[in-house]
Amino acid sequence: MAIKLRLTRMGTKKRPFYRIVAINGGTRRDGRPLDYVGHYNPMTNPAQVVIDQEKVKKWLDLGAEASDTVKSLIKKAAG
Repeated sequence: MAIKLRLTRMGTKKRPFYRIVAINGGTRRDGRPLDYVGHYNPMTNPAQVVIDQEKVKKWLDLGAEASDTVKSLIKKAAG
């Protein structure tokens, strides 16, 4: 399976918090990731996005594919 950059859900009921992780494509949503590359908290105003750009670049160079949501979060964190 290909490696994906995607979100895993953390937090409590009705208070989501997401980690941005590198994970095998066939692994369940909250399965064990290969690496943590950042986090996203939509409950703060404005939403908090923290991404380690070096780790993201490393995984993308290795052929990982980012989900649509993670792509938009990377752009948001960079700009």
